Amino acid sequence: MRLEGRRQSSNVDDRRRSSAAGTAGGLGIAGVVIYFVIQLISGGGVDLSQLQEVLGSGATVRTEHEITQEEEQLAIFSSQILAGTEDVWTAYFSANNLGEYIPPKLVLYTGSTNSGCGRGSASMGPFYCSADKSVYIDLSFFSSMKSQIGADGDFAYAYVIAHEVGHHVQNLLGILGKAHQQMGSVGKKEANEISVRLELQADFYAGLWAHHDNQRFKSLENGDIEKALNCAAKIGDDYLQKKSQGYVVSESFTHGTAAQRARWLKKGIQTGDLSQGNTFNYRYSDL
Repeated sequence: MRLEGRRQSSNVDDRRRSSAAGTAGGLGIAGVVIYFVIQLISGGGVDLSQLQEVLGSGATVRTEHEITQEEEQLAIFSSQILAGTEDVWTAYFSANNLGEYIPPKLVLYTGSTNSGCGRGSASMGPFYCSADKSVYIDLSFFSSMKSQIGADGDFAYAYVIAHEVGHHVQNLLGILGKAHQQMGSVGKKEANEISVRLELQADFYAGLWAHHDNQRFKSLENGDIEKALNCAAKIGDDYLQKKSQGYVVSESFTHGTAAQRARWLKKGIQTGDLSQGNTFNYRYSDL
């Protein structure tokens, strides 16, 4: 991506210097990442109690985190991407009479941190909390993307952030709250299907952002879109289940298949039109 000269967002809460290192129930971070790999790009609906069951009650030790040059570059990059989402969504909301766009806060942390949705951990991957309207990310996640699932590249990383911001857009438009309410009144299979619709729509919104960001700033370079689509496919439920457990259980999907995630991201990039991203208007089998 071309980001030279791009502004950084001031809407960042940097908590990285105070880190938390724990036993993670003996699994280790890599093991937990694989176990919860389906939740890597989750937003709003993270089940923290389930995570705690896997992590166990291992002791946690607070340490002073030393920030490397590579990590600091990722922090600057993340702040620039957040600024890009602020610029694009503010203009889009205004142009389409969607009300005022109030940007989310980006919380950078190391290890674990408190959020309005409970305790957040690096092993959960990035997540959006609707209670405090913030996106949370431990920047080591980007290294995990590369080493654990083979997804790499600036635009792939930007997609991760833009996807979580997409959940914030859903929240502002009332989609997220309505969907979560519905999920609480139906069975698990139906709730999972609603979750898939939310996640695919957030993928579409990430693509929509990329479409308009590129129009405004000429930010995309050759190969960027392919890397992001590869990332979207690598975080499909079917791909990750096959990788982590050797078989696929479609009824347990919460984010969509590899093909679906890549397709909705690509559709957002190509159209840049919010009206074409209503995943709730499709039959589930047609997503």
